Amino acid sequence: MIEAAASSAQAAPEKRAETLVVRGVVQGVGFRPHVHRLATSLGLEGTVANGPLGVEVFVQGRSEDLGAFARALVDRAPMAAVIEEVERIDAEVRPIEGFHIVESLAAFDRGLAIGPDLATCEACLTELLDPADRRHRYPFLNCTDCGPRYTIALDLPYDRPNTSMRGFAMCELCRAEYDDPDDRRFHAQPNACPECGPTLGWVDVEPSTEETGSDAARGEPIHGDDALLRAVEALRAGRIVAVQGLGGFHLMVRADDPAAIARLRERKRRGDKPFAVMFESVDDVRDRLGSGVLSDEEADLLRSPAAPIVLVRTAQAERGIDPLVAPASPDLGCFVAATPLHHLLLRDLGTPVVATSGNERDEPIAIGPSEARVRLAEIADAFLVHDRPIVRPIDDSIVRVIAGEPMILRRARGYAPLAFEWERLPSEGVDLALGPHLKSTVGVRVGRRVVLSPHIGDLETVAAREFHERAARDLQTLVGQRADRVVCDRHPDYASTQLAERWVVNPIRVQHHEAHVWAVALEHRLEGPFLGVAWDGTGFGDDGTVWGGEFFAANGGDLARIGSFELFPLPGGERAVREPWRSALGVLEQAFGDDAPEALVRVPRAFAGAVAPSAWDLSRRIARGSAPQTSSVGRLFDAVGAILGLTGHAAYEAEAAQRLEHLAAHQPEAPRYPVDARADDGDGPWRISARAWLAALADDLAAGVPVARVAARFHATLAHVVASIARRVGAEDVVLTGGCFQNRVLLEQTIALLRADGRRPIWPRRIPPGDGGIAVGQLVAAARSQGLVSSKE
Repeated sequence: MIEAAASSAQAAPEKRAETLVVRGVVQGVGFRPHVHRLATSLGLEGTVANGPLGVEVFVQGRSEDLGAFARALVDRAPMAAVIEEVERIDAEVRPIEGFHIVESLAAFDRGLAIGPDLATCEACLTELLDPADRRHRYPFLNCTDCGPRYTIALDLPYDRPNTSMRGFAMCELCRAEYDDPDDRRFHAQPNACPECGPTLGWVDVEPSTEETGSDAARGEPIHGDDALLRAVEALRAGRIVAVQGLGGFHLMVRADDPAAIARLRERKRRGDKPFAVMFESVDDVRDRLGSGVLSDEEADLLRSPAAPIVLVRTAQAERGIDPLVAPASPDLGCFVAATPLHHLLLRDLGTPVVATSGNERDEPIAIGPSEARVRLAEIADAFLVHDRPIVRPIDDSIVRVIAGEPMILRRARGYAPLAFEWERLPSEGVDLALGPHLKSTVGVRVGRRVVLSPHIGDLETVAAREFHERAARDLQTLVGQRADRVVCDRHPDYASTQLAERWVVNPIRVQHHEAHVWAVALEHRLEGPFLGVAWDGTGFGDDGTVWGGEFFAANGGDLARIGSFELFPLPGGERAVREPWRSALGVLEQAFGDDAPEALVRVPRAFAGAVAPSAWDLSRRIARGSAPQTSSVGRLFDAVGAILGLTGHAAYEAEAAQRLEHLAAHQPEAPRYPVDARADDGDGPWRISARAWLAALADDLAAGVPVARVAARFHATLAHVVASIARRVGAEDVVLTGGCFQNRVLLEQTIALLRADGRRPIWPRRIPPGDGGIAVGQLVAAARSQGLVSSKE
C-alpha cells in the first residue's frame, strides 16, 4: 500500500504558474469575470486584478490547462473587449486555493481606455420584455455585456464607487448577482433594479388640454413607467419631447409627422439638413425601407454593441418615414434603440422617431435635467428625464459602409474613447493634442499608446469652447497623466490653437493635412514609402494659403508636399462655405478670367444676383485683388454644385458635395473629363489645373447633358487625378484621407482605379477621415518632428 501511494504521488501532474498581463480595452467590459469563469472551469488557481501594466492574471495548474486558458482568454473574450497584447511570464507556484477577483491595485494602468457604452444585449432585452421578470419594463437594466461605462465613470479604476451609480445602494438581490461569479451581472458596476436604481421623471412645459386635471397639470411629479407612457402620448400628439438617454438628450418627434418635423426644423434652425431616424429593431428598418435596401454589412452595424447611426442609401422609405426627414437626400441615417428606455419608447409608440442631438446649433449636447430645461426651453415641449447622473456627454456615432467595409465618420457612443498602440511611437513622454476647430476631438499619447476622445464638435460658440477645454482636461484625468507637451493646428485663429497658446508658451504646431495623413499611418501601421492624398474643405497651409487638395510623399518618417490642385481665389473667404457661388466665381476667374464660357457663369451669377445686384462684380474685383487663395477640393465640389444649379447658398456644410454625390451615385460608369497635371520645371510639385475639365464640363452643359451625368463625370475625373499622380510618382501604397473621401462614389471609384493599376489603396476605417481624426495625426506628427519615432524592432 505504501509503494502504491508513492507511485501515485509520482504520477501526479506537476503544477506550473504564470503571470499574464493583458493590455487593451478590458475595463468595464466583463473581462475580470470572464477570467474568473474561465480559470474556474479549468480547475486553475490564482487571482485577477487591474495592475500597473494592464489586467494582471496570476494562474497556476497543469501545463496543458495553462495553455488552454491562455488561448481561451483571447478567443472567448467578452464581445466589447479589445485585447491588444497578452504577455505570459513564468512565475513561482504559490500556496493559494481557488481563483479570486481581487481589488484593483493602486498603481493600475490608467493608460487603458475605459470601455465604451454598449447597446442593450439580447439577454437583457428578453428580461425587459418578460412580464414575469423582476426587471420587466425597467429602463436601466444592464449586465457586463451592455449598458453605460464611459458616460458614468468619474474616475478609474472602473469600480462602482468611481461611477455616478455610487449614490444608488444595491438591494439584496442585486448585490447577490453582483457577487456571484456565475451570474452575468458579476461585477456589473451599474447593476440596479426598480427597487434600488434610477427612475424616470416627466416634466411638461405646457400640459395639453387632455391633461387638465391630471397629476401633471397640478404640478405633481410623475415617475417611473407612468413618465414613459406620458412621453409616448406626447409623441403621438405631435409634440417635441426631449429624452434623456445614455450620454445626453435627444430631441424626438414621430418620423411620420410632417408638421412636428417642420416645427423641430424651425426651432432648431436645422434648414434642410437630414435628420437621423431611430427604429425599434433591424427588422423594423428593413420593413419600412423596403426589401433589399439594407445590406448585410449595414444590418450587422445596426445590431452591433456600438449601435451607431448608419447612412443607408435609399431613394425613399416605403412607409413610416416622411420625406421631410431627409429632403433631397437618398441617404437616410438609421439607428436602432440602444438602451432599454429607447426600446420601450419605440415599442410602445409603434413608429420610428426622428432623434437629433439635444442642443442648439454649434453647442454641446445637454446632459442634465435642469440644464436641458434651460437650454432646450425654446425647442422642446416636454422632457423625459432620469436621475442617473451623466458624467460626460457623448453623441451618436455615424458610420458609412464604403467598398464593403465600415468607415466611422463620427466616433462617439459605442466606439469611444478609442486607444491605439504603435511600436513606432516613443515609449516615453505624454503629449496632449487639442485637435482642429471643426468636428473637434482631443487626444493623448502616453508612451506608445494614443487615446482619442469622443466627438466634441465645432468650436464656434463659447459653450463649445468651454466643453472642448473640459474634455482636454478630462482625458488627461482618465489616463492618469498630465501632458508634457501640447500639440495644435497651425491655424492661428482656431479656438483649439488659441487654447494651446494659453496653456503653454510654445505649443507644437502641426499642419492640418499632414495630420490627416499621419492619422491613417497610425491606424494602418504604415512604415512607408507611400503617397498621401489629403482632400478636404480647408486647412492652413505652410505658405499662408488655404490648402485642401494635397499630395504628400512619405519616406523615412517624413512627409513632403509634392503636389496640389492649382490655387484659385476665394472671394469672401469663409463666407464661401455657406455661399458656394463664391467658390464657383473664384474657380472660373482663375481658369478663364474674362473668357469663362457663358454656360459656366449663368447659374452662379443668378445665385449672386439673389444676394445683391452688384454681388457678382464686387466679388470678381475681390477675387482679382485681396481674396485668399485655396487649393481645396471641398471648395471645388462647392463650385461645381453652384455651376450646376444645385445650391448657391448652403443650408449646411458640404451640402453641394452631398448633392453631387447623390446625383452621381445612380449613374452608370461615366468617362472622365480631361485633366492638365504638370510638374513645375519638369521636376517640381505637381499642379492640377481646372481649366481643361471645366471647359469640357461647359461643353456638356451647352449640349444639354443631364446634370446627374455631369456630376458622375466630375467624380470620375477626381478619381483619375489620384490614380494619375500615383502612377507618375510610382507609389505602390496610396493613402486616401480628408473629408472629401467620406464621399462613397469618389472613394470607391478611386479604390477601383488604384487596384486596377496594381496599387494598394489605404483609407481610414476606425479613425474618422475628416477632422475628427486630426488629433491622432497631431500626436504622431509631434513625436516624429521631435525625432522620437523609434525604429521598428
